[in-house]
Amino acid sequence: MKLSVIGTGYVGLVSGVCLAHVGHEVQCVDIDADKVDRINLGNCPIHEDGLPKLLTGVLDLRFNATTDLTAAVHSTDLTLIAVGTPFGEERIDLAQIESAARAVGEALATKDGYHVVAVKSTVVPGTTETVVLPILEEASGKKAGADFGVGMNPEFLREGVAVPDFLNPDRIVVGGIDERTRDVMAELYKPFPQTDLIRTTPSTAEMIKYTANSLLATLISFSNEIGNMSAAVGVDVTDVLAGVHLDHRFAPILEHRAEKGERIRPAMLTYLGAGCGFGGSCFPKDVKALAAHAKAHGVDVPVLRGALEVNEHQPEELVKLVADRVDAPARITVLGVAFKPGTDDVRESPTLRIVPRLVELGYDVTVHDPIALDEAEEQFGDTVTYVEEFVDAIKGADAIVLVTSWPEYRLLAEELDDATPLVADGRRFLDPDDYANYVGIGYPADPA
Repeated sequence: MKLSVIGTGYVGLVSGVCLAHVGHEVQCVDIDADKVDRINLGNCPIHEDGLPKLLTGVLDLRFNATTDLTAAVHSTDLTLIAVGTPFGEERIDLAQIESAARAVGEALATKDGYHVVAVKSTVVPGTTETVVLPILEEASGKKAGADFGVGMNPEFLREGVAVPDFLNPDRIVVGGIDERTRDVMAELYKPFPQTDLIRTTPSTAEMIKYTANSLLATLISFSNEIGNMSAAVGVDVTDVLAGVHLDHRFAPILEHRAEKGERIRPAMLTYLGAGCGFGGSCFPKDVKALAAHAKAHGVDVPVLRGALEVNEHQPEELVKLVADRVDAPARITVLGVAFKPGTDDVRESPTLRIVPRLVELGYDVTVHDPIALDEAEEQFGDTVTYVEEFVDAIKGADAIVLVTSWPEYRLLAEELDDATPLVADGRRFLDPDDYANYVGIGYPADPA
């Protein structure tokens, strides 16, 4: 199939390159000419493991980037809109969605034949049919359903592992205004015959996306709340959740077994452990957007509000673990700025709350991250010290605060030698037994 993708951010570029990798002919469209040139030279503008190799493998064969949206729409059968939808004061900002829809509609005005336009950006229920569809009709002078199809095709990609997530999806959702639209969208995903494909309406597809992210965010906040309580009553939250996660209703028995016959727990269950809070471009934004959308429709959502409140407070739990044990102006090294390993994205990262709070309390703060130091400097300016080498960053520290679970931080105990700083584990990523002076989220002050 020939398709055009509007937007070359995390969703647009990953989707475009991966769809080209499985055999489609793809044109990614962006208004940034420099960015387009970089992509066409094989230079990835985003940090995503595995993406550069896939990009160079499909360039000039089945993939290219362009600034010419009209030509891209004219030469393809389906267009995916994958532009940003940031959350404003009270709702998501649809400016980029509206602009893209108008440009695609204007291109459709001079195109012969049927064409499907599908929104891949995360938008609240009703947006595709009440915002995008009318703009497409107005700009094209054509009728949806008769002259072109309109659909919603949500993404379920995690930054840092977006390529394997796309190429090994756990479900595919195609929401269309009619069967013809859904048929075209389903054709796009024929290379994934083993994956469950849900055919539904655009509004239902939009709601599936928000519900999926909000459920995960709520489960994380629940784990964090239980973690705080567990530490207070003297038990380790990791032991608590290990027992909970063995519930067959929560962790169904998988076909594959470990060598000794133990049940293999899905990776999601480790992912749902207690920590210093979730961040990134999706969970905070999407939960806020869904809660705001519910309020606009007169629906109270105390569970969603509670998930946000817990997450807002959680970074302070980690700061408190340090402040209760180490007096300012001690030197503190913060490990990790990106909201998760595998990405340089610092949006809504707990570090953005933790570092300014430590500075406010009078500590001398050093920051390290394997790839996101430039982004850190944009956030913190000259209020902290930036150190490029992990080993150098921890030398002489009175306390070490782990915020992002980068794999190299597993070596922390080996690199400390005889030093015994306070180690505050915000992700329960380290083994407490490896440290003489360890504290962590959900870890009791006096473990048994």
